Amino acid sequence: MIPQYTLPYKVMYYDTDAGGVVHNLAYLRWVEQARTLMASEMGIDYATLALEQNRHTVLVRHEVDYHSPAFLADDVVVNGILERAEKSSLYFKFEIRRVANDKLCVTVRQRLALVQMPQGRPIRIPAEWLDKVAPDGSS
Repeated sequence: MIPQYTLPYKVMYYDTDAGGVVHNLAYLRWVEQARTLMASEMGIDYATLALEQNRHTVLVRHEVDYHSPAFLADDVVVNGILERAEKSSLYFKFEIRRVANDKLCVTVRQRLALVQMPQGRPIRIPAEWLDKVAPDGSS
């Protein structure tokens, strides 16, 4: 089963501008939260990865399309999926929608690399991560 995650969220005052419209950076923060929680459900322990192994997932590419705004006090949902994994990259897709009318607000695509520090060199994605995406070995 391909890893997926759904993050429900209530838009807070600090997520918006003076007009009550969600600020563009708020969407990206929600995506980061959803991706981190999805990784945790996949068994990726960021604390061990970073603090003990000195390995980090690094954002390589980030594409954002803004479709329709969300507003103060809206209930939104962030739906994320790990689309695929390759040698040293993970590819994610997210959609953020307003719950009240299922209106698409934002789509985000991300590519992350696994990097060994302090060298800053990309390293292979562990086999157990790849198995979560393509258990039959087809990724």
